[in-house]
Amino acid sequence: MTDPYRTVAERSRSAFQIRGSEFIGHVARAESVESAEAFIEAIEEEYSDATHNVPAYRVPSDSSEERSSDGGAMLREYASDDGEPTGSAGKPALNVLQGQDLQNVVIVITRYYGGTNLGIGGLVRAYSRATSEAIEAAGVIEEKPHQQMSLRCTYDDSGTVRGILESVGVDFEANYDETVTFEVQVPIDDVEDLEERLRSATSGRIAIDE
Repeated sequence: MTDPYRTVAERSRSAFQIRGSEFIGHVARAESVESAEAFIEAIEEEYSDATHNVPAYRVPSDSSEERSSDGGAMLREYASDDGEPTGSAGKPALNVLQGQDLQNVVIVITRYYGGTNLGIGGLVRAYSRATSEAIEAAGVIEEKPHQQMSLRCTYDDSGTVRGILESVGVDFEANYDETVTFEVQVPIDDVEDLEERLRSATSGRIAIDE
């Protein structure tokens, strides 16, 4: 999957009250099922006294068996009502993510019950609103799919490699040990050109793991 996609710009939250119940929407980017589940777990722990913590996400599948026709990861979609009436909470949240065509995103809506039942329709509207407002607070951007690369080179080549990475504007972390390792996030469309440039600049001495 190499096409650009829509996702949230940053982690954010929003909150409002309806008839005594407080709804808090928490949204974040997630690059895998594992990272989405970790975010959900963290919110559940932080708001363990809440009546409900309703999650939903759309992220690339971690399973190698779930691949699209072009070899890319398929989207894994998940939602839970977390004790609310069936279909009144998680599904409306997921519907908003789908309707806005967002992926690599996870949402958790925390609810503190205020003593007044809202009914199925009221809950659907509240959880949809919480999702929409959290997304609005975070902002939406268009992102290119990235690939993780690990580069290993000698100290003599490290300045050249670092200069190339900085010139193309990719995100990376450098670790200077016995050899120098760069952990790099590269747009998938740019991987081949970057590899060729690095190999040429180092006369093939660089080791590249994808």
